Amino acid sequence: MNRSSFIRNTALAGAGIIFNFQSLAALLRIQPSNIKMLRRNVGIFTERGGTIGFLQSKEGFTVIDSQFPDTAKNLIDALCLREQLPFNYLLNTHHHGDHTGGNIAFKGLVQKIVGHENCLAHHKRVTQSNNTADKQLFASKTFKDELKLKMKDEKLKGHYFGAAHTNGDAVYLFEKANIMHVGDLMFNKRHPFVDRSAGASMQNWVKVLDLIYKKAEKDTIIIFGHALNPGEETGNREDLLKFQDYLNKVLQFAEAAVQKGILKETFIKNTAIPGVTEWSGPGIERPLTAAYEELSESK
Repeated sequence: MNRSSFIRNTALAGAGIIFNFQSLAALLRIQPSNIKMLRRNVGIFTERGGTIGFLQSKEGFTVIDSQFPDTAKNLIDALCLREQLPFNYLLNTHHHGDHTGGNIAFKGLVQKIVGHENCLAHHKRVTQSNNTADKQLFASKTFKDELKLKMKDEKLKGHYFGAAHTNGDAVYLFEKANIMHVGDLMFNKRHPFVDRSAGASMQNWVKVLDLIYKKAEKDTIIIFGHALNPGEETGNREDLLKFQDYLNKVLQFAEAAVQKGILKETFIKNTAIPGVTEWSGPGIERPLTAAYEELSESK
């Protein structure tokens, strides 16, 4: 073997070792439990932040929400290990960092990023205020009331039903799979964050859940933005009614406090909501504060 051949072969062998180590590193980062397939090539990815939904179609991947830069990289690695396909769409349910922070990991990979027009406005506003806009990847396409995307073996519809968790929350439905991603419009057994700075309305949230329920069918799989317990990130439309009942009870509790003249600082120290048993864990002060403020302002 001449010297040039030796150098070339050595370099190739070294590259192979590096590739194998990188692949191994990717596999070690990605736990099998992070991905759960649901139906018709639609699945979810859970690691840290809002639940990610995805479609693996013949023509490429469609991803809903992106968590954070590091976890989004793990998702990308996991999907590429499943099959080498392009990333056609990345859709955001709303602007919060645990749903859009990982957008940047798709830079140079995804063809279009899509969100509601208010989602994009809030995403830009918040990140510019925090001086982190240079670390973001913003939506390149927005919609107002309804979105339609066609793939070869699936159809996706996006819907906007009004102010709720924010005033820019979108719902995405994979029609053939009959799977709906509702983002943070659904907190399963976990006290919700209510972003009043982004136009949230708990009273309207109750109405929005009615509209989503009517769009869903009995066998529609609902993907939730967050769940208190691992493994409970999906459910059915009856879970929407349970969360709606929870929100109503929070509003009723706050209404009674406002009418009695109880101070907000005293009210938000409550550790339980009358009639609520399934929703627990930390963060109860978040919906209590939002409900009290919203109802006080409407007086």
